[in-house]
Amino acid sequence: MTKNILEISHLAKNYQDDTGEVMAIKDINLKIEDGKFIAIVGPSGCGKSTLLSVLANLEKKSGGNINFFKDNFRIGYMLQKDSLFPWLTILDNCLIGLKIKKELTK
Repeated sequence: MTKNILEISHLAKNYQDDTGEVMAIKDINLKIEDGKFIAIVGPSGCGKSTLLSVLANLEKKSGGNINFFKDNFRIGYMLQKDSLFPWLTILDNCLIGLKIKKELTK
């Protein structure tokens, strides 16, 4: 039997702008099993990056629950804007966070 490593229930994220509150994501529910790969797809502006930013703790959620069921669970993703250092290789750009935190085990 496969165990879930991540469960999201009723996740929401709202932003404030000049006109008031904007709902970025609403009532997201998801279970991810250990060893599985998932893809998050959708049109521009549907909340994919917001979801990943909340899961990676780059932004605070407005509501709902996120539960990780694996020790030392980490989420990393490449932002949609080109933020690569041109003097580094693609691999070195991907590993830069681990290098900065002195957690690279290569």
